[in-house]
Amino acid sequence: MNPAPSEPRTPARPEREIYLDACATSPPAAPVLAAMAQADADAWANPSSLHRSGQAASERLERSRQTLAHLLGCDPEELVMVSGGSEAIHTALIGSAAALEPGRLVLSAVEHPASYAAAAQLVRRGWQLELLPVDRVGRVDLDALQALLAPPTRLVSVLWGQSEVGTIQPIATIGRLCREAGVLLHVDAVQVVGHLPIDFTRLPVDLLSCAAHKLQGPRGVGALLVRRGLRLEPLIGGVQEGGRRGGTEPVALAAGFAAALELAAQRLDVNEGHDPLASLRDGLLKDLLQLEGVQLSGPDPKDPGGRLPHHISLLVATPEGRCLNGRQLVRELARSGYAISSGSACTSGGGAAAAASAVLLAMGYSAEEAASGLRISLGPWLSGAELAGVVPALDQARRRLMEAPR
Repeated sequence: MNPAPSEPRTPARPEREIYLDACATSPPAAPVLAAMAQADADAWANPSSLHRSGQAASERLERSRQTLAHLLGCDPEELVMVSGGSEAIHTALIGSAAALEPGRLVLSAVEHPASYAAAAQLVRRGWQLELLPVDRVGRVDLDALQALLAPPTRLVSVLWGQSEVGTIQPIATIGRLCREAGVLLHVDAVQVVGHLPIDFTRLPVDLLSCAAHKLQGPRGVGALLVRRGLRLEPLIGGVQEGGRRGGTEPVALAAGFAAALELAAQRLDVNEGHDPLASLRDGLLKDLLQLEGVQLSGPDPKDPGGRLPHHISLLVATPEGRCLNGRQLVRELARSGYAISSGSACTSGGGAAAAASAVLLAMGYSAEEAASGLRISLGPWLSGAELAGVVPALDQARRRLMEAPR
């Protein structure tokens, strides 16, 4: 007689939380905290003040600006310090539109909510908004873009690296098409900076947004790169940042941002421009896809266009094919010590349609599928050993949901 099959063993809970949500934010690195502490101790004054303490703060701020500009491939005068990605996006779209006659703004159908919020303000000011469709992996339709670049289009904004499904857009091609049409292009590079080499000088891009906290820098600081000669109306008036963003600059946060970008650049340099997290991601993804009912959403990492190197997005169902709720899976995994995201901008209640990801819906998935998404995003604080428990933890979380009363 064959022995009865044993029940799957409950995976041991890790001693500390395994943080797998880098696309949401990332834990500040030790050198970043040290740089900020040093700046707070030595350069705490207002950098616009003319006394010795103010001069020390001004010098520290400009050193950070020089470092950031060098690593992003822009002139220091092209870099505007802001509070983060959302402000950078609003400043880019609303600030550049203020210098133009109202016309058409084109966004992709898979942008960050900040871009849609800025677009809504422009619509109230007489602009038209057109959404650029995407394919099944979230990549923009270049033929549709080319058609939309005809008048009255004056401004295009595209998310370079999609945070939910990891899609990397063909920015060089998009930028070339916009240049040929004489249309301004803003690129949201918040998820890309630190994971891909950036050279603003060589990019056919007019405005580029980034934030420190996605690459182990501090929250509350980011940058908007503005092509020299482009007129930009400030959202916050003042003399700081060349008159493009008022308010006392956060010297310590800028120092932390510079330190974080230096660390990321060193990792890329050592690996010939490739993020070493990609190999860690690929191994974990291979194991995850062994679970029956789990499938990849977004592009295959092997695709030429590829996806963000630290990013995994999944649709999770039972082995029989019944979609499971991503938010519930996130809660179950949190109970097991793993911090991930459902990858969907959802509201509470209302069933599958309300919980469904707008990004996945735009890519052609059903409401049930679009509510079953999970996102795992890695950072350099992780090791292969810490990732070993992810697959059994997901399998166990899935089993708990399958066994729960419906």
